[in-house]
Amino acid sequence: MTHQVHAFEPPERFVAGTVGPPGERTFFLQARGGGRLVSVALEKVQVSLLAEKLDELLTEAQRRFGVQLPEAQVSVGDNEPLDTPVDEEFRVGTLGLAFDVDTATVVIEAIATGEADAETDLDDEDDDGDDEEPDEDLDRLRVRLTPEATREFIERARRVVSAGRPPCPLCGQPLDPAGHLCPRLNGYHR
Repeated sequence: MTHQVHAFEPPERFVAGTVGPPGERTFFLQARGGGRLVSVALEKVQVSLLAEKLDELLTEAQRRFGVQLPEAQVSVGDNEPLDTPVDEEFRVGTLGLAFDVDTATVVIEAIATGEADAETDLDDEDDDGDDEEPDEDLDRLRVRLTPEATREFIERARRVVSAGRPPCPLCGQPLDPAGHLCPRLNGYHR
C-alpha cells in the first residue's frame, strides 16, 4: 500500500491550532509552504506533550552539541487562526522528534494512525514475526524547523492548549459553563 509523505523543509508556517468552541475543539497541526497546505488532526494531550518534548529536545541539543538557542519570546508571535480550508489529511497516531546536528534543525514527524492503532487485536497468534517497521506504510507529515521557529511553535502550542476550559480547582477536570459533577464533591455540581 502506498503512503504519502508531506515534507516541509522548511515550511513557511507551522502551527498548532484548533477549530470549534472550548470543550468541543479539534486540535490540528498545520504546515504551509510551496503553495501547499496540510492539516492533520491530533489530541490535545499530544499537542501539550509535543511542546514539552520539543523544549526538552532544544535544551539537550544545546547541552550536547552547543547549539545556540533563542531566548523564550515575550511577544505574542503568530496568533493568527489556522489557514482555511482546514481539511484533515489524517489523524496522528505517533509523533517523532529528532535533532539534525548537520543542519542544526529540529525534525518533527507526525505519523497517521494505523489499522493496528485503530483496532484492538484480540488474537495474538496471528503475529507473523515480521521485523518490518509498522509505520512504514502510513501517511506522515514531516517538518524541519530552525531552533527559533521551534521556540515559536512551542509558545503558540502552549497558548492553544491553555486557551480551553478552565480546570476545576478540586479535581482538575475541565469546567463546563454550567459546571460539572465533581468527583471530589461526591457528585454534587460545582
